[in-house]
Amino acid sequence: MQFLPIFLNVRAQTCLVVGGGDVAYRKAVLLDRAGARLRVVAPEICVELESLVIAGAGELRVRGFDELDMDGVFLAVGATDDEEVNAAVSVAAKSRGLPVNVVDKPSLCSFIVPAIVDRSPVVIAISSGGASPVLTRKLKEKLETMVPAAYGRLALLLGGYRSRVKSVITDFKRRTRFWEALLSGPLSEMVLSGKEDEARRYIEQQLSESDSIVVQGEVFLVGAGPGDPDLLTLKALRLMQEADVVLYDRLVSKEIMARVRPDAEKINVGKERSNHLVPQEQINDLLVRLAQEGKKVLRLKGGDPFIFGRGGEEIDSLAEARIPFQVIPGITAASGCACYAGIPLTHRDCSQSVRFVTGHLKNDTIDLDWPNLANENQTVVFYMGLVGLETICEQLIAHGMAADMPIALVQQGTTPNQKVITGTLETMPAIVKMTEVQAPTIIIVGRVVKLQQRYSWFKGSNLV
Repeated sequence: MQFLPIFLNVRAQTCLVVGGGDVAYRKAVLLDRAGARLRVVAPEICVELESLVIAGAGELRVRGFDELDMDGVFLAVGATDDEEVNAAVSVAAKSRGLPVNVVDKPSLCSFIVPAIVDRSPVVIAISSGGASPVLTRKLKEKLETMVPAAYGRLALLLGGYRSRVKSVITDFKRRTRFWEALLSGPLSEMVLSGKEDEARRYIEQQLSESDSIVVQGEVFLVGAGPGDPDLLTLKALRLMQEADVVLYDRLVSKEIMARVRPDAEKINVGKERSNHLVPQEQINDLLVRLAQEGKKVLRLKGGDPFIFGRGGEEIDSLAEARIPFQVIPGITAASGCACYAGIPLTHRDCSQSVRFVTGHLKNDTIDLDWPNLANENQTVVFYMGLVGLETICEQLIAHGMAADMPIALVQQGTTPNQKVITGTLETMPAIVKMTEVQAPTIIIVGRVVKLQQRYSWFKGSNLV
């Protein structure tokens, strides 16, 4: 992050605005709405700004800026059309350790003013760090339509019960479950539809039954998809925000991890070939133990949990321990990487079926049904096959597949670092030796690979 998002309490604090035009007026309005006492300094001050300051019992100083205008100030805003004056405001504020904002000059700012969606007391702040104000405005427009105005009333209603709920439900975990259950039920819709009296009765009823709240752990086995965070399902995103603790694999990108609840405990249990950070048996035991402690546990796995993700082994342990669990599918790597590479896994003219197999070597062998895999009217996708690529190509040719059968490697598919390498069964081993290829990589074999150049749409690297 370029800027730390914070919310400042400026109520009853003197805030300096240097400038007397429309831009200064807009900044002053925002400060006034937050309860600040305004001090405006400018040789000329527009009527609207003058009226705002007078109405709020602020100060008008109709002259040029002087460093002494900083005396007793909580923060400062430079909003003139004179670059030298704006720079002087920045220097004077920073020399006193005061927060300062200079309009349209991020380099002179110690803080920036975001676009705001105001549903007070709920306030959503949006910023691009000064990179694109128009993009920020577009995001604000979307959020204005998505966040109902009544959310402010809902927040006030809940805030009115905080102290009482805390006194009735003293255990933190049980209290958290109470609030989560309350907001997952019909309460929000009651407030949004104007039935606030009914909403209060509902809260009272739930509070009277709070002794029956059982803090029970649960495990969410969630597929994180192949890498692009926009491919997460809505349910995955919701559960990622509910989890108390997250166990994640190395294939889960940092962009996806950024969407996890910020205060959740995060445990890296990532596995890679010949280097299991946490053995699978320990992962199984850890899921059970954390859930038995009453925690909501998110097991976040790259791709889909049930396609070469060992999800079945994990829920075996959960079922045996009678731990409640949910399994949320994700876009598997084969589907996601093939789509982003422009390779249809099936096509009426080339392939009538698709097979997903693991190319993971065990004892330096790949024990697969080679005669059936060598069928040229299908597509075969190999997971974890990079190390055994040469063996894969040799065995397919040895069992009757044409040596000129197209093959593609999709490295870090669906991410900005995606790289697609194409060749044939005969040429690919040599191509890989001359090319820096790294896991995770999906291998796609079949006539459909011929369509890659024509159908390619995602701007990764294509190497033929």
